[in-house]
Amino acid sequence: MTDRQLIIVAALTLLAGVAAGAFGAHALKRIVTPDMLSVWHTAVLYQLVHGLALLMMASLGARFGSPLMSNAAIVMFAGIILFSGSLYLLVFTGEKWLGAITPIGGLAFIAAWAMVALAAYRAN
Repeated sequence: MTDRQLIIVAALTLLAGVAAGAFGAHALKRIVTPDMLSVWHTAVLYQLVHGLALLMMASLGARFGSPLMSNAAIVMFAGIILFSGSLYLLVFTGEKWLGAITPIGGLAFIAAWAMVALAAYRAN
């Protein structure tokens, strides 16, 4: 993934995160339990934090020139989809089995951050 593509993905991820946050704050709170609203807020928080991280990774990728940084961004984006996406679906559907997917997204986040650290360590 090029730095330009990564910036586009990051911006769209952040746009969707802000929209999801607004939806949760204004519409969703009327139709789900407080516990499910908390799950929604967790999904939004992780999406926004890692969306910002994708922007940071575009900058670091240009600085370090490491393909590992680009691969880390792909893994991190997968983490957003798996972690936040599974939580969003859990809130909408009530299907508890979706909660089993969430930790896979968390592991993707951990792996991506390890890849960022490794890319920085290997840089000149």
